[in-house]
Amino acid sequence: MNKSQTVQPIKSIDELASFCKRRGFVYPGSELYGGLSGFWDYGPLGVELKNKIKADWWKRFVSDRDDVVGIDGAIVNNQQIWVASGHVGSFADVLVDCKRCGTKHRADVLINDILTIPADSMTVEQMKETISKNNIKCPACKKGELTEPRKFNLLFKTHVGAVEGEKSAAYLRGETCQTIFVNFKNVFDTARVKLPFGIAQMGKAFRNEIAPRDFLFRSREFEQMELEFFADPRKLDDCPEFEKIAKKKVSVLTAAEQIKKSQNVTEMTFGELAEKVYVKSKWHAYWLCQHYDWLLELGISAENLRLREHTKDELSHYAVATFDIEYKFPFGWKELGGQADRGQFDLTQHSKFSKKDLSCFDEETKQRFIPYVAAEPSQGVDRAFLALLAEAYTIDGDRIVLKLKPKLAPVQVAVFPLLKNDEKLLKFALEVRKELKEKFITHYEESGNIGKSYRRQDEIGTPVCITVDFDSLKKKDVTVRDRDTMKQTRVKVKDLEKYLKELIN
Repeated sequence: MNKSQTVQPIKSIDELASFCKRRGFVYPGSELYGGLSGFWDYGPLGVELKNKIKADWWKRFVSDRDDVVGIDGAIVNNQQIWVASGHVGSFADVLVDCKRCGTKHRADVLINDILTIPADSMTVEQMKETISKNNIKCPACKKGELTEPRKFNLLFKTHVGAVEGEKSAAYLRGETCQTIFVNFKNVFDTARVKLPFGIAQMGKAFRNEIAPRDFLFRSREFEQMELEFFADPRKLDDCPEFEKIAKKKVSVLTAAEQIKKSQNVTEMTFGELAEKVYVKSKWHAYWLCQHYDWLLELGISAENLRLREHTKDELSHYAVATFDIEYKFPFGWKELGGQADRGQFDLTQHSKFSKKDLSCFDEETKQRFIPYVAAEPSQGVDRAFLALLAEAYTIDGDRIVLKLKPKLAPVQVAVFPLLKNDEKLLKFALEVRKELKEKFITHYEESGNIGKSYRRQDEIGTPVCITVDFDSLKKKDVTVRDRDTMKQTRVKVKDLEKYLKELIN
């Protein structure tokens, strides 16, 4: 083996996309017919990893808690939901077209890419002025003049029923949280929950992106894991768990630094986020910490994570305060997940537009009030998937190793007979595999080349490989090889389950 040299994270997003297709993690959507931009299909290994991410999130944020319940809302929604939420009027990006080649570009991304200045919070007029002043041309053809910037709504519109018309119009949901809000009263009345409590949901969302890019990072169909935490607006700091997280530290890019055009981060505690009023409540700080800690536990390193406070001009129409959890992708620091303090906006809007009472009654004061959404841990499944692969992909000497946490690995144990043409070895190896299959996700292979088999399993992240050889037939033991250290240990077959559980956990 060559002298070990570790390169991490992966060098480019294109390299990661190529790896994902080659190893069966992700394929381009509709590829057989030329593809469809912004849509992706998950292969055999990809779907295993994706499902494990979702299962881990659900366990941590729903099943293991007494104050969160879950729902699974419909994907196609009544158009009035999206009118009430503000998405029909406000859910838009700014579009420019090339007058020469016709290529469409998202204006803020174009400005950021060419001038390396943040443009997320610019108005349409400011983008127009910036493009004109800097004489920005179409990056596709290098020559074309650009049209004036204009807003482009991102919602996917469809029709329900046999006759198309405005009355039959509906929308594919642009985010999963709105079905949480419209079902708030149903959950509150049937689940026997008391404030403060959360409602969680995971599932597909759809946005008609102007220019999908960076592989899975920005696509038109994606999956979200979201939780809305409802509280009494008069008791936003009544967070019993706050002291447990108050002293934990995190790197923060504050709004003040961004206004100064600076990328200098500040090391602070989650307690300081609340004390210095970066967030409006202790509940918001608490849920930010829960979300951040979960990403660390998945295997993402702290040096590749930071919080970024939204500037006042950048805040969404519904938000009181917002923080992105950013990851250092191969293409720069970008949003991995986020959390907004949504205040009373959503339930107030849906109450107004539906003309239904979504308030709660306080038995002590005998008053009604609209619950307050103190925190909204929102995490894209696909972005978590992308960050984990970028974090785990490692070049170690002459081998590629996907150093995923064992609990997330698409295959946990691979079993190989030393030779592929010896009936006794094959039979014994199949028996070992059969014993393990009920407890672990296993792969069985009869390649006859153990070295190449090891390399293939290293590359897809399999933490443990087991080789059955002629000594196994005599001594009823096998060779267990560790992915990261490449250390090999002889283990009795009767002790394998216990040994593997300890190793994998």
